[in-house]
Amino acid sequence: MLAKLTTRLTVRRSALTGAVGLAVLAAGLPTGTAPDTGDPDLTRFYRQKVAWAKCDGESMPKDLQCGKVTVPLNYAKPKSGTLDLALARYKATGKSRGSVVLNFGGPGGAGVPQLAFGGDDFMDLTDGYDVVTFDPRGVGRSSPVSCGDGSEQASEAMNTDTDITEDPQTLLKQLRRAAALCVKHSGPVLPHIGTVNASRDLDVIRQAIGDKKLNYLGFSYGTRLGAVYATQFPKKVGRLVLDGVDTLTEPLTKQAYVGSEGQQNALDDFVAWCAEDDVACPLGTDSRMAREHVVDLVESLDDDPVPTDFGDNFTGQDLVAALSQALYSRDMWPTLERAIASLVENGDPHGLLALSGGGLARDGDGGLVDEEDVPYDNLQAALLAINCADDPDRPTADWITKNLDRLRTQYEKASPVFGDYRLTEVLMCYGRPKGTDFIRKEVRDVDTPKMLLVGTRGDPATPYRWTTETAKRLGSSAVVLDNKGEGHTGYSASKCVHKKVDDFLLYGSLPASGSSCGSEHDED
Repeated sequence: MLAKLTTRLTVRRSALTGAVGLAVLAAGLPTGTAPDTGDPDLTRFYRQKVAWAKCDGESMPKDLQCGKVTVPLNYAKPKSGTLDLALARYKATGKSRGSVVLNFGGPGGAGVPQLAFGGDDFMDLTDGYDVVTFDPRGVGRSSPVSCGDGSEQASEAMNTDTDITEDPQTLLKQLRRAAALCVKHSGPVLPHIGTVNASRDLDVIRQAIGDKKLNYLGFSYGTRLGAVYATQFPKKVGRLVLDGVDTLTEPLTKQAYVGSEGQQNALDDFVAWCAEDDVACPLGTDSRMAREHVVDLVESLDDDPVPTDFGDNFTGQDLVAALSQALYSRDMWPTLERAIASLVENGDPHGLLALSGGGLARDGDGGLVDEEDVPYDNLQAALLAINCADDPDRPTADWITKNLDRLRTQYEKASPVFGDYRLTEVLMCYGRPKGTDFIRKEVRDVDTPKMLLVGTRGDPATPYRWTTETAKRLGSSAVVLDNKGEGHTGYSASKCVHKKVDDFLLYGSLPASGSSCGSEHDED
């Protein structure tokens, strides 16, 4: 936990939970300095066809099919190695006109388990399309990156209060040493991870599933991937929908600040809702006191963590990670209330551990699905690697020393709960080679058919202004739908958004740019 000019990093051994774990793993990991470009001879990759078959795993839905696509490890040198991307689909219920490809966000989110156990929202699309998703490179069953026991080594090095202003070089050297295990456990995919290469993979997938043009629905980080694809392959764009639109320009320092502000607003709404429940709310019935109770609970757990069945401890930062996930949707609020009650009343963190989830998928009942081939820390390790590969900014030790106190004050003002947690994202890419500037400089003024961008006014993760800013940046192809609701993304939360997105994907019917959907309360 960051406190004044002191940084305290406590990381769980079995899962890199949230930005604290990500900061520990930041230094020393390789990444490309520019998008892989070059060798035009990709013929063998574009000649593939997916061999669909029953998905492995007893818990997998029987009507879900799985397959794989092989892509170059390095697009500049396609003969130097390959990797397989895991795919899944629900077939169209009638005659298929092609596919709609989904990306559920992250970065680091595995698409296959998301579609397997959350596919009900997309069944209307099977009226005309196969609904397809994939695990991006470095994610899930597509050569997953991991940091192994890097978090354990980091905990041993960093589980003390260290004044970064007095000895920043020693501190950052310790982080590099711990991060070296991330390189060791991630394999050859790590230097070639990132959205620019994931976009090229997406085009190979498009061809392999038999589509001349890509029809695509991307959520959150998936909107970044969609925008990059539109830039790289404008002539292959079909019907693209970007829901919960990511920024293409803001540095990680600004993104983290905006994120902490949005999450605090969502937490305040949850606390007010909880306080109205005078029977079940474990935080009390006074919303102001309940907000303070959350801050006290985080600090208390950081000072005195609760042991878990995994052999490690549940810390205050683990609680912040669970809150971050659960506050994305109002539908999760009752579950979050019960999970906090179990912790407060019984000292049981299992409900909150399930909410943070690590890299594991959930089944239809919300239970965790065992993915034997996927490292537990994959979600967080991939998030780190992809964001750093996509961002050209790199904080130096001198910059961190000079600016940390000022930034900490700003972030804590934005959120006393999430501020320190999100501020550690400033350190995420310390020590790594410069990431690509392709997204920041080149993703603009795309020459594509019209695409639909959905922004939600109460989105805690991707603020509405990012939708309008990205739309302006993409140019005349972008059509904006203003969702006057709450929660992260609109498709699953708003019947109005759901219908307008489906109408566009299925029939090509676009709403007028600037049109809106009311909140669900208004629609009811």
